[in-house]
Amino acid sequence: MKSIDELINSGRFIVMDGAMGTELEVSDALWSAKFLRENPDAIKQIHKDYMEAGANVVTCCSYQATIPGFMDAGYSEKEAESLIRKSMEILKEAREEWWRESGEKKGADYPVLAGDIGPYGAYLADGSEYTGSYSLTKEEYQEFHRRRIQILKDAGAEIFAVETCPKLDEAIAVGEMLEEMGCDFWVSFTFTSKTRISDGTEISVIAKELSRFSHLKALGVNCTPPELVADIIRNYRANTNLPICVYPNSGEIYDGIKKIWKGAPDGRTYGERAKDWLDAGADWIGGCCRTNPRDIKAVAELRDGASV
Repeated sequence: MKSIDELINSGRFIVMDGAMGTELEVSDALWSAKFLRENPDAIKQIHKDYMEAGANVVTCCSYQATIPGFMDAGYSEKEAESLIRKSMEILKEAREEWWRESGEKKGADYPVLAGDIGPYGAYLADGSEYTGSYSLTKEEYQEFHRRRIQILKDAGAEIFAVETCPKLDEAIAVGEMLEEMGCDFWVSFTFTSKTRISDGTEISVIAKELSRFSHLKALGVNCTPPELVADIIRNYRANTNLPICVYPNSGEIYDGIKKIWKGAPDGRTYGERAKDWLDAGADWIGGCCRTNPRDIKAVAELRDGASV
């Protein structure tokens, strides 16, 4: 079993997994978390599909899984805690099954398991993870996130994804907790331009403010149009020596009239885009909305030296 530090120091870039909610084709306030009760086998299979595609780091289905969110949907506090724990248990089961069935035989890396910490805006389910149009105190952020983090840690999370984060103050609040708990983590923001995250903070400020965290393993961008990513990587590179993780959206465009997704306007494949991100200085590459195991396989082939 390789630790995240061993993967970072391996000389190869790290392949992350792709979308969960997209594969489940779900639209709900709980997003893919609703399947923790309704169809856990579907979640497990998607995890295994990403491992088979070549992902080194696979994230559990807890992005939208919060105690307040479950309780708002009619679950008890005990049920909410159980479902959050289940998100990591499903991922652990998926890793063991995949390793036994396929991974060990083909000499793959044993995947690192991440607990997923979506922002407060994800709980609001109003798109504010892309705007940062909410404001809590540090203590309120920590109270909101603490129990979920502790449950996932106790259930076996090996690193934490603090992702789709629109606000620096929330990232700092969560980072302080993870430091205190001795948990490795990465932070990935949503961006509105090549230099600014959703709350308007510049990359240079982000890098300076988060550099104090010894357990921070990477800084990055996710759930952002892929066209911005290469410049974002370069701007991170100019301000930090930390590994840069990128897992943007697929680039597909939603047709609101026909209610369908259309291919990327420039016709480029995800693997072709990933080559640009690698050339720009990315160290970890995965996918967010509308990406799938085929996209992650293309990224893994790039890592392994195959053509994409």
